[in-house]
Amino acid sequence: MSAGRYAGRYGARGARWAADRGEDLWERVSPEIDAAAEQVGDYLDSAREAIDDVVRREARDLRKAIRRQRKRLGV
Repeated sequence: MSAGRYAGRYGARGARWAADRGEDLWERVSPEIDAAAEQVGDYLDSAREAIDDVVRREARDLRKAIRRQRKRLGV
């Protein structure tokens, strides 16, 4: 038998197996996907908060530096 026939036969067998068990597999994987999506969302929220804090501090420091320079220049 040729390699192409073997590939076709085993491919069809795998497709039947996946069709028969696909719903059961999806039910097992679905909660894990939801948990992973929630965890990524939490990471993104945390990253946004950290970035906001850094930007807020940098802007405050920049305003202070500008005030100091203006005061030094007499403006």
